[in-house]
Amino acid sequence: MTISMYENSIPYLVRSLRNLAGVLNKGANFAAEHNIDETVMTGYRLYPNMFPLSRQVQIACDVSKGAGARLAGVEMPSFPDNEATFAELQTRISRTIEFLEGLDPNLFEGSENKTVTMKAGDQEYSFKGLDYLHTWAFPNVYFHATTTYNLFRHIGVDVGKMDFLGAS
Repeated sequence: MTISMYENSIPYLVRSLRNLAGVLNKGANFAAEHNIDETVMTGYRLYPNMFPLSRQVQIACDVSKGAGARLAGVEMPSFPDNEATFAELQTRISRTIEFLEGLDPNLFEGSENKTVTMKAGDQEYSFKGLDYLHTWAFPNVYFHATTTYNLFRHIGVDVGKMDFLGAS
């Protein structure tokens, strides 16, 4: 059986990012309705050594564009991690989606068996393409999107499971 790595990666990464953008919209509306400085919300964390909400979004974008770039064998765009507002975070998500949707599906052919080597912190990891997608990229995107969702839930933003999952 042949697997299309493009069809099994890019649409799902884009969907997760669009759902994350929807959750951010709810957070922005909540901040406006409750007269809360949005940078308080984008800087929010549940524990002092945890990344703030803005970093959760940045990492979800970075892992998504990293997956697309590594599997397609193209250079990954670099975005500075300086977003502090909801609008800036939305722009980062949009730029990431634009990059992913601009990738040529043909570049993904055979990437399920391609060796993907990457660094995370001080560690270097090596995977076959399909394992990289399923054991690194997807879990990390979902983890950081879920953490963003949970931070908003803790603040009191009215987000639910369908905001995370998106429309079918």
